[in-house]
Amino acid sequence: MAQNEKAELTILSEKGQVVIPAKIRSRLGLKPKTKFLVYECEDSIILKKFVEPDFSKEIAAMYKRVDERIAKYGELTQDDIEDEIQKYRKEKAARAKKQ
Repeated sequence: MAQNEKAELTILSEKGQVVIPAKIRSRLGLKPKTKFLVYECEDSIILKKFVEPDFSKEIAAMYKRVDERIAKYGELTQDDIEDEIQKYRKEKAARAKKQ
C-alpha cells in the first residue's frame, strides 16, 4: 500500500461477504468470479489475486525445450534413460548413507 493512499471502509455481511471498493477493483482489473488466496496475518486479512496457470502454454514450452535439447544432443535411447535412472539411484543412496 502506498503511503499516501487512504483506507476505504467496507462491511462484512451476515454471509461473510466483503465488497471490494470499485476504485480498487478497477485499478487491479478484478472481475466477477476472480479467485483469491486468503491469508490471515495477526489482525489482518490479505487477499491475493489467484492466477490459474495455463497448462497448455506450460506443456508447449516444455515440449519446445525437449525439442531444442534433442536437436542439440540427439534423442535418448532406452538404454540411455535406464543408465540415467541407475546413476540417479546410486547418487541418492550415497546421499542417504551420508545422513
